Amino acid sequence: MSLFSIAALQVDLPYADNRDRLEKETARVLARFPWVQMVVFPELCSFGPGLSFAEAMPGPTENRYQALAKKHSVWLIPGSIYERVGEDIFNTTPVISPEGEVVARYRKMYPFLPYEKGVKGGTEFVTFDIPRVGRFGVSICYDGWVPETTRALAWMGAEIVVHPTMTGTIDRPQELIIAQANAIMNQCYFADVNCAGQLGNGRSIIVGPEGEIIHQSGEVGEQIPFTIDLDRVREVRRSGTLRLGQILKSFRDTPIDFPCYRGAYEESGAMAALGPLKMPEK
Repeated sequence: MSLFSIAALQVDLPYADNRDRLEKETARVLARFPWVQMVVFPELCSFGPGLSFAEAMPGPTENRYQALAKKHSVWLIPGSIYERVGEDIFNTTPVISPEGEVVARYRKMYPFLPYEKGVKGGTEFVTFDIPRVGRFGVSICYDGWVPETTRALAWMGAEIVVHPTMTGTIDRPQELIIAQANAIMNQCYFADVNCAGQLGNGRSIIVGPEGEIIHQSGEVGEQIPFTIDLDRVREVRRSGTLRLGQILKSFRDTPIDFPCYRGAYEESGAMAALGPLKMPEK
């Protein structure tokens, strides 16, 4: 069975401890749509972007979400949590099974620098398998702006990328285009779930493997139940987008040695000329 049902929750939340609210929202959406098999929340929705809330993982917040997933027998991706590891802080998304097991943790590779200060980038791509369904990949917010992150997940076999986001800035229209482009270029589903209220400006978007927009939200809180068909991803990758471009096969089979992918990146004069990554000046 390649069909799988997901509820993306674009929750309207304040800068606060929102864990009680997330538990209630999970119960509400599953009562309304009992066929849902996975619940996905936006980035950093448990507390907002305060580094003071960082905690070790496993820790009390992740344990609480493990109990929530087990209680409702549902896959749960509770957005992300600031994770403290010694002196370092990561922006980390746990993936929790219906049995309450943490099957994966993904650390955001590209913190939103220079704005997301004090957060260290992760270094490992994360996919996980749901038996008899398919392979899922995880990325977070600004990762989507770097096309290699989604391509790497597709290279690892991901058929859907779950992408929690916390965007409240004027570049949200660009992110919608990027989400659609990531799905098209990698022939996969791409589920970009944003916050609403004080934590974000909404407009979550769910895109199919040929770039079709399955749903795009407005700016207020919304429950977004949808069903994916991973056999369709496999067919699109085999036969081509609209039975035309077989882009993943072309990328796989190319003899081109891209200079930007050699080792730890071949030195680029053009890239060096961009200057340091820092806050824009007045």
